[in-house]
Amino acid sequence: MARETDTTPLPEASEDRVIECPVCSNAMTTMTAEGVTVDVCAGGCGGIWFDWFELARVDEVHESGGEKFLEVERDPTLHPDLSKRIHCPRDSEIMMRHFHSVKRGVVVDECPRCAGFWLDAGELAGIRSEFATQEERKQAAQEYFSELFDPDLAVERAKTMEDLRKARRIAYAFRFICPSYYIPGEQDLGGLLIAKRS
Repeated sequence: MARETDTTPLPEASEDRVIECPVCSNAMTTMTAEGVTVDVCAGGCGGIWFDWFELARVDEVHESGGEKFLEVERDPTLHPDLSKRIHCPRDSEIMMRHFHSVKRGVVVDECPRCAGFWLDAGELAGIRSEFATQEERKQAAQEYFSELFDPDLAVERAKTMEDLRKARRIAYAFRFICPSYYIPGEQDLGGLLIAKRS
């Protein structure tokens, strides 16, 4: 059955709206620093919701606005299950979970529809410590992709694949050389094939 497309317009980030925390269901409040306003789960799990492009404005150490967002008050008695998939607090889509950068240090939740990010408590601090500048981030990404698509690595992979193909051909040949009654569960079939050949 084809999936129906939801054409309901998304609320604007500036609209007044009540957002429920996707992790602990606490009512979220807003926090503003250096012109960036985010939704925070203050007094709950301490998570932060960043609308589209907001995270990019506070994800480096030199961006002072992000410092305030490191201070979201949280309830120390709450121990939410952070392995569970969550729904976007803006449009209820199931969020995608992936590494924030090529350093593969911090896993974030991103909405495939509105491109917002949900960060659990402590994840913003982890992201801000990964790279000092945008240039450093770009350099790390270029090095990562160079390793992935390096011609020498491609040659080595091709050699490995050829070795695998050779091993498969040998295994395939042994299927006809070795009597099938040595293979568990194939005794009757093996006897049938031998009988037909004689």
